[in-house]
Amino acid sequence: MFAAVVAKHGLVPKQIMPETQSSTDTARMNSVLRSVLRQGARALREAAAAGGPEAARQEKADILKVVFRVLCIHLGTPPERFDWQWTDKDRQFHRDGELTPQEFAARYAELPIGDYVCLVHDPRPSSPVGRTFTVEYLGNVLGSPPVTYLNVEMPLIKEIAARALSDGEPVWFGCDVGKMMSNEYGLWDAALYDFASVYDTPFTLGKAGRLLYRESQMTHAMLFTGVDIADGATRRWRVENSWGPGRGKDGFYTMNDSWFDEYVFEIAAHRDALPAELREALVTPPIVLPAWDPMGALAR
Repeated sequence: MFAAVVAKHGLVPKQIMPETQSSTDTARMNSVLRSVLRQGARALREAAAAGGPEAARQEKADILKVVFRVLCIHLGTPPERFDWQWTDKDRQFHRDGELTPQEFAARYAELPIGDYVCLVHDPRPSSPVGRTFTVEYLGNVLGSPPVTYLNVEMPLIKEIAARALSDGEPVWFGCDVGKMMSNEYGLWDAALYDFASVYDTPFTLGKAGRLLYRESQMTHAMLFTGVDIADGATRRWRVENSWGPGRGKDGFYTMNDSWFDEYVFEIAAHRDALPAELREALVTPPIVLPAWDPMGALAR
């Protein structure tokens, strides 16, 4: 989805669109957007009933104008053009004149984001390993390729992530963030709390069962920035979160390997890191999951 935004709209330096209160604390903005969209759903149904498809399309256009206005009020208005100048680490001044966001992205974004793919671990019986998936209605840019996931085994996800980290590249991942987590100690561990002893009842749903019964889904995305490997096996993962220095250890967490197995669902990986047969699988028609499937939760 990020690649689709960059391809259509480009990028700007952070000083052109700096952080706002709403970009670091999105609750109020999201609450307003939910109200606008739910109210808009009612208006769309009423317009369709009264005037048919053309009236509904006009109503949709009007609602999207309101959504854009709300986002601009909270986050700032994306510029069509901007003057770009900067001082580098050696205190040398540079000026590149007036650029569009698309020109800036083409000139300065060196990471080939179009070469990255989404690998997921979905152990449900209905999700074959080595197949691509998409979620119905999931997408953020009209006309862009569908959001697709390639389902692979967990050992391969760990291997690819560990290899990238060892080469100095951070790894984006999606997980069910609130499970077995301690903000105080900055720790995730699948056995962190002994709920079975506290409540005198076993908790027997595995990863597949939690997906099937909506007990688990992707709720948050973060970065792996380090890995602890002993005798060739991964043990712990260093995680950089976006919740600020007041959570975890100065904003960083330690994830034990047991938690990775149970609650990590997705990583972004360069397609060249995949075995040849899985690179070929990327071009197969994806299985379409229903809109409410938990594998689409992180991107909704």
